[in-house]
Amino acid sequence: MKLDTHASFKISRRQLLIHSTATIIASSLSPIVHATSNQALPRDSKKLLSFRNLHTNETLSASYWENGQYNFSELEKINYILRDHRTHEIAAIDHQLLDMLHRLHSLTNSNSPFEIISGFRSEKTNQALRKSTTGVAKRSYHMQGKAIDVRLADVELKTLRDKAIGLNSGGIGYYRKSGFLHIDTGRPRNW
Repeated sequence: MKLDTHASFKISRRQLLIHSTATIIASSLSPIVHATSNQALPRDSKKLLSFRNLHTNETLSASYWENGQYNFSELEKINYILRDHRTHEIAAIDHQLLDMLHRLHSLTNSNSPFEIISGFRSEKTNQALRKSTTGVAKRSYHMQGKAIDVRLADVELKTLRDKAIGLNSGGIGYYRKSGFLHIDTGRPRNW
């Protein structure tokens, strides 16, 4: 199922206004061009990310960066597909995280979308997961829109992990048995 922004947005006007405001605020706090991720790109280049949400079966391909700046309408679509699928809460996803995913996808030469295991998590969802699962951080980066758990169907998980660690850009958690990689924009570390 393709993500249809008109049919899929089943949120109130108030939630949409809060979400839009959060996206604008987050965008103004983050520099428009990250030296490590956009510097070598020509101004007219595009950054495309594709996702498949394993919980909702939604898919999305979004050019979230083009003509030297972030594309806010595409960022909103990414925020939506990475929402907390349990509570339907939406948060602004850190642009640095998206840039890490873009670089990682390019480094692996993947032709597959990122399969989303977990994107944004509300505090309620994070607390519930902490009670039922081991390894869930109390102050998870997922709650800040700064972490994602993903895999690529056409890339071995170990290869994905090695390429992600090579970025030296954030936290990388390798969950071989569960079949996903955790990526966050915290300090560089891996487990």
